[in-house]
Parts: sequence; structure tokens; C-alpha cells
Amino acid sequence: MLNTLESLFNLARERKKNPIEGSYTDKLLNNKSLSKEKILEEINELIEAVENNSNKIHEAADVFYHLIIYLEANDIKVEDVMSELNKRKKWVTMIKIFLLRF
Repeated sequence: MLNTLESLFNLARERKKNPIEGSYTDKLLNNKSLSKEKILEEINELIEAVENNSNKIHEAADVFYHLIIYLEANDIKVEDVMSELNKRKKWVTMIKIFLLRF
């Protein structure tokens, strides 16, 4: 399951290094304004789909794709995001341990 996300991240990096001229991904990677516009649009469409209980999976997939491309376009590495999430997990665990003492 997570292999699909990893493949998407790898594809985004590959396309950034070796663009396919005219492709949708290439347009998003090279136009940060368009990439930002699309991620905002897709998030709003997901929210609407959830509220209407329709097309949620399709819209969630669009959000994942556009977020991955947005991150890559802005040189934000998924490894750094995962590291930040791990730090937060450790912090929450430490707080729980602390609170259990009292």
C-alpha cells in the first residue's frame, strides 16, 4: 500500500530531474503558482466530497498526488517530513509518560 506513495514520490523526483515536456506533472513542477492553486483546489474538492459523501476516494487520491508534486516543486523532501513526524511522535510519548507519573 505505501509502495504506491513511495512510487509517486520517486516519480515526482524523476520527472523533476528528467522532465517530460508538456506533461501535466511537468507543468506543476515548473509552475509553483499553478501547483499551489491545484493543491488548494483539490483539498476543497475533497472536503466537499466528504461532506456530500460522494467521490471521496477519487478526491483523496487527487490530494495525495498534488501534495506530493507541490512538495517536490518546493524542494520539501518527504524524508524531512517523516523525520518531523517521528520527532512529534516521540514528544507525545514523552508527555504521556510524564502525565502518567502524576
